[in-house]
Amino acid sequence: MTGTTLDDYTDRYARRVRGMTASEIRALFAVASRPEVVSLAGGAPYIAALPLDAVGEMLGRLGAEHGATTLQYGIGQGTPELRERICEVMALSGIDASCGASPEDVVVTVGGQQALDLVARLFLDPGDVVLAEGPTYVGALGVFQAAQAQVAHVPMDSEGLIPEALETAIADLARAGRRVKFLYTIPTYQNPTGVTLSEERRERVLDICERAGLLVVEDDPYGQLGFEGEAPTPLRARRRDGVFYLSTFSKTFAPGLRVGWILAPHAVRDKLVIASEAQILCPSGYAQAAVSTYLGTMPWRQQLKVYREVYRERRDAMLDALGDLMPEGTTWTTPAGGLFVWATLPDGLDSKAMMPRAITARVAYVPGTGFYADGTGSGNMRLNFSFPSPERIREGVRRLAGVMEQEIAMRKVFGAVGGAGPRRRQGGSDAPGPDLA
Repeated sequence: MTGTTLDDYTDRYARRVRGMTASEIRALFAVASRPEVVSLAGGAPYIAALPLDAVGEMLGRLGAEHGATTLQYGIGQGTPELRERICEVMALSGIDASCGASPEDVVVTVGGQQALDLVARLFLDPGDVVLAEGPTYVGALGVFQAAQAQVAHVPMDSEGLIPEALETAIADLARAGRRVKFLYTIPTYQNPTGVTLSEERRERVLDICERAGLLVVEDDPYGQLGFEGEAPTPLRARRRDGVFYLSTFSKTFAPGLRVGWILAPHAVRDKLVIASEAQILCPSGYAQAAVSTYLGTMPWRQQLKVYREVYRERRDAMLDALGDLMPEGTTWTTPAGGLFVWATLPDGLDSKAMMPRAITARVAYVPGTGFYADGTGSGNMRLNFSFPSPERIREGVRRLAGVMEQEIAMRKVFGAVGGAGPRRRQGGSDAPGPDLA
């Protein structure tokens, strides 16, 4: 065979590989990690807020004193000890034995990403439709794309996913003969918008899905990182049937350990374990022991308070800088928790086209197009405030505002710069029905 493309294996790939594309965020990492660049792009937690000396000693003891077990193979579902600890963590949010939460129904995963992939493997056939907020987590879009499913975005506003739009999307897809498998949602401190689904809407969304016979996949990485009182009760604490609850220790302890979990309906648990064993055989025994020991011996509830204070300060620094420095016509969300602010640009600016100029100005963000399956969102950007210091956040916003001012000035002189693509604002008023990828 003679090579005619950069990839000589193109004609040998499985069909499901053909549509795979690189994540907008991953493509930025190589540039955004340069020390001269202020990165508002990633979603990295501020690990330096941990008591790293104590954590380091704990990890050393695990290897030295318990290496014969922690470095050995384990069981596919995850260790009983960690699953019990996970139930203690979920109970803080109201997911406890009263609503059917049990260690027997917890499946430990390699981060929240594998949890998503397992659900997709179990329920998605090629051509199936997943309903998801518009915008939504870019990693979820990659999972659904790999499963050859299509995504119908449901518009959001300042109170989260719009129930009436959800009903419309379900009805339109049914009339079109499309098979919708589940609603994927991040109801609390959503990624990328930072918006939280209101208390009243939570019950309505669950009722709509129940009437339509839709499963609900609730992704909750940020629910314990609230800045302004308690977060609303998770969906899984309200309904035990038909709701899959996914979470991770990446945002509340350490992403490098790659430990997450699924709380699944009892009937599905065994199939999740079988699917996980086919992928990874078993989750890391060492990583599981590290999380179990951390939860059992260290003041992790106090550490959650530390994270909340650190992130509240940085959220405030970002909001203050946006208010002081952003050009007229820019708007943004005000998150009550989590790691992100979602900004809407002045009319005519294209966040993806503007990205190279921002990097030249030594600031990075994630263009909004990465969070929509259909490539819209060019009028938006996601800004992260968890990792940079407050001073760096303000400097990054200053640099970004300068780039935007230049774009606006160029547009006034030359017209549209960079060929702005389809736009969608957070409320989704331009797209009331489902958008299929």
